[in-house]
Amino acid sequence: MRESAVKSGAGASELNLFISSSRLYGRSSEEGAWGRLLFLSCVAGLCTRRTPTGCGAASLRSLYLHTQISCWGSAPLLQQPPPPRRQICHADPWLPTAPATARPIVDMSYARHFLDFQGSSIAKFMQKLVVTQLSPNFREAITLLRDSPVPLPGDGDLLVRNRFVGVNASDINFSAGRYNTSVKVPFDAGFEGIGEVVALGLTASAKYTIGQAVAYVTPGSFAEYTVVPAKIAIPVPSVKPEYLTLLISGTTAYISLKELGELSEGKKVLVTAAAGGTGQFAVQLAKKAKCHVIGTCSSTEKSVFLKSIGCDLPINYKSENVGAVLKREYPEGVDVVYESVGGEMFDLAVNALAIKGRLIIIGFISGYQTPTGLSPIKAGTLPSKLLKKSASVKGFFLNHYFSEYQKAMDHLLKMYESQELVCEVDLGDLSPEGKFTGLESVFRAVDYMYMGKNTGKIVVELPHSVNSKL
Repeated sequence: MRESAVKSGAGASELNLFISSSRLYGRSSEEGAWGRLLFLSCVAGLCTRRTPTGCGAASLRSLYLHTQISCWGSAPLLQQPPPPRRQICHADPWLPTAPATARPIVDMSYARHFLDFQGSSIAKFMQKLVVTQLSPNFREAITLLRDSPVPLPGDGDLLVRNRFVGVNASDINFSAGRYNTSVKVPFDAGFEGIGEVVALGLTASAKYTIGQAVAYVTPGSFAEYTVVPAKIAIPVPSVKPEYLTLLISGTTAYISLKELGELSEGKKVLVTAAAGGTGQFAVQLAKKAKCHVIGTCSSTEKSVFLKSIGCDLPINYKSENVGAVLKREYPEGVDVVYESVGGEMFDLAVNALAIKGRLIIIGFISGYQTPTGLSPIKAGTLPSKLLKKSASVKGFFLNHYFSEYQKAMDHLLKMYESQELVCEVDLGDLSPEGKFTGLESVFRAVDYMYMGKNTGKIVVELPHSVNSKL
């Protein structure tokens, strides 16, 4: 009965083609071919979920041709396979593997979607930034590769096509190998990105779909495509750069102030580099806690921005003496300092602490470009200064607080969606060479940050080819 169904009726030639070709890959019986064919059609949802008319011959032919041609290029349909090889996300050991010259599909349940969900192809090669030399000089440390193979996601992974990537002061620490002294070059650069899922593993497909917008924090974001473990991906309503600002900058401010700041109504909070990527969030979150907020910045334009997000007293350190202003306006000192600059600014902040004041170090950008990564401070007098005020200095590193990360992201996303939070994005429109577009502009974006020119989070947009429908 099964044989007659195969060898007669509409689409019989297509089905017989599949059975004939499948003999080259698996069991040499029609029974085995039907088993594999039925499995493929079921996991692809062609019998019910994806094909309203049922498991027709045309649907099966579509699945087979997409599996053999769309995903693998122009390899012959009936090419003899190579010796057994590692299979990628195949649930059945008898499923066909790709010819040696072809590209294996990643997820059989989305075989027809290994192209983009609107039909534009995933390139075989991509551009990405790679650390090829350990150095705090970003331009010396990083190489732009233009023909790197597009990676394949594993069973629990997503392949994300990046639309926007975030630039962080710590990108230089990463390229200098300061976070892992045993790291060996080459390794991929960049921490955070946002884009669409264009391919995924079978297990990952239980929660995510092709075309879904996701954000993530994982090494290797400075690339056109990044493999992201589904368990750490963050679904977002759309691909907007504003969501990207929350991933590292927003969560750093939220968690550090929540865990270490002990904010309460009426407390005086000083935020250094207040108009930067993370400073903007520290200002707003402190105001939400009904604190009095002071923010340092480097221009009149930034002072205006700080006023617009609730900062009570912006201080332009290029035209004002920060120490003198703090002593005049707050003779009793400030209760909390959110410090990211280091060097002289750190010393000023310590001197400005009130009795039982708390200084939170989230970075020291002024020293990152030096060989040691540090800028000089008056460390010799620090113990006595803290003792006299019963004050404290605490460090905050986001990696040590990942248990709080998801709650922080959820809260920040709700705040942004309800328009309670401004997520200022700097795409480089005011930079000398214009908007930060393409991976080659990451170099300019890093320079722009270290010149102190940005207002808000620096974000680089990655355009896509004209044949992309996403």
